[in-house]
Amino acid sequence: MPATPDGMAPVKVPANLPELVRGAFNRARASGDVHFFPTQVTLVNVNSIPFQLRFSPALASKPRAPQPPAPSPSAPPPGSTSTQEKHFFDPFDNPPAAMLITPLPPSHNLVLNKFAIVPEHFILATQAFQEQTHLLERDDLDAAYACIEAYHYYHVNDNTNNEGGVVDGERPGELFVFFNSGAASGSSQPHRHVQMLPAERMREGLSGDEEAAWGVLAAGLVDGSVRGRVPFQTFAEGIGEGVDLGAVYDRLYRRACEAVLGSEGATGVEGGGTGQALVDYNLAMTRDVMVMAPRVAEGEAVTCAGEDGGRRAVGKLALNGTVLAGTALVKSQAEWDALRAEPEQLLQVLGRIGVPTIQTPSVR
Repeated sequence: MPATPDGMAPVKVPANLPELVRGAFNRARASGDVHFFPTQVTLVNVNSIPFQLRFSPALASKPRAPQPPAPSPSAPPPGSTSTQEKHFFDPFDNPPAAMLITPLPPSHNLVLNKFAIVPEHFILATQAFQEQTHLLERDDLDAAYACIEAYHYYHVNDNTNNEGGVVDGERPGELFVFFNSGAASGSSQPHRHVQMLPAERMREGLSGDEEAAWGVLAAGLVDGSVRGRVPFQTFAEGIGEGVDLGAVYDRLYRRACEAVLGSEGATGVEGGGTGQALVDYNLAMTRDVMVMAPRVAEGEAVTCAGEDGGRRAVGKLALNGTVLAGTALVKSQAEWDALRAEPEQLLQVLGRIGVPTIQTPSVR
């Protein structure tokens, strides 16, 4: 378990968590409480990094969650949000039984993601309303890592499913955990939540050769040579049992602020801070790595060659924290065709969603 501050009991996650998630997902899918969207998938080479490109036309009709109004100067201070009136639908406030996997006392619930393109996609949400754009707290990080550990040890102890190998830094039973903070990060819900995807389910649909080639990108980002090939800036540190996750998060957040705001703009960033984050960002965790990527844009237009010899937009590629797994999702046939025909477009978009690290080619 990660280091826990004095006086705080460690989060206890059920040892059979994978079974609970699988059972809840199958029941909710059968009852219609969860909507599963099958996808087509291919691998695209992005600066020698294999990126999954997935296509789900049905997702284009997925309703986007309404955002709450910006807080007024007279809004209640942080900590009193549970008593303020909400003017938006909050799926994580007293979730229905069909969506609740299990409570994680004292402060979190595990719930299903209502709109899933990866089977068994689930979510760690705070029980009381907390802002998605506020800095994560230690109990959020510790609860997320406890879920990672539960998946890991479940598969280690399950001889029928565990082959004991490691592929591209990824073990059997690996959970990919990600968090979106701010509009540019791809965030869609204002109630604080951390999302979780079983890595083995993220491989579904890949051919044998593609499955062997692809691995969760975040797992390799402690390697500077891998980070250098990613067209947007990422910051990573190794984590594990006994590591103070809050301290790692604070260091990565400060570096993300410096990357966007400069050293002077980040002078007020202190370890263990609370309240509104100064920059938009994505966070990702595996059992061995925590990664943060500052964001400046959610995405960019996808184009194709027009009949007049120019370029015309066919859609927009929007990216959330799954970009740190090495995946991208499109919602129209035109986007799917354009990105497969011109993979350099994906490289170009990736180079513009955060702080660029390389000169990306222009698509003509």
